[in-house]
Formats: sequence, structure tokens, C-alpha cells
Amino acid sequence: MEKSFTKQDLIESVVERSDLSKVKAAEVVEAVLSAVEGALRKKREVRFVGFGSFVITERKATKGRNPRTKEEIEIPASTSVRFKPGKALKDALNSHHEKSKEHVAAPVHSKSKKSK
Repeated sequence: MEKSFTKQDLIESVVERSDLSKVKAAEVVEAVLSAVEGALRKKREVRFVGFGSFVITERKATKGRNPRTKEEIEIPASTSVRFKPGKALKDALNSHHEKSKEHVAAPVHSKSKKSK
């Protein structure tokens, strides 16, 4: 797997695909990320049709064990975010699988005898 795609990489990509300066592109990326964070803080689902959705998940407090000491510990409740990819993103990520299927020969079926 290649290296991570960072926020700086995203800014560079916006610069390359638009007529924005690097400073303006950075402002736009920050504004988008801030808007997504703000919506999630308000427990709102963030949907980008075709790309995917960011969904809030609530985890209840549970009891666990410290693996070193075997002591029982309380794991506090927490809020997290889950990403669910949209159909267009899934299709884009799996398009190479479709191409590789085209190169596989069709299965050979035995000829059935027809009765006369």
C-alpha cells in the first residue's frame, strides 16, 4: 500500500483541479472539514451522494480487562464516527475487479444430448 493521502495532498489536488491559489485552496479545504465536523458535533449524518456518509455511533460504557494485570477496568461510553461508502465510490474502487473478470474464460459446459 502506498503512503497516506494527507490534508496537504488534498490541498495540492484542489490547486491542480481548480484555478485557486494554494492559500485559497487551503481555506476551502479547512472550511469543508470544519463544516463536516460541525454537523457531526450536532449528531447530524453527513452525506455526499455517490461518495459516502459519515455517521455518528454511540458506544455504551463496558467493562474490560487490563491484559497485563488482568484487573477489571471500566471503559467509558464514547462517541465515534463511521464512514459508509456510497455506491459510486464502491464501484470506482472495484472497477479493476470487473476488468479482471473479463479476461477469465467462460466455463466450459458439457453438451447435453437432445432426445429425438
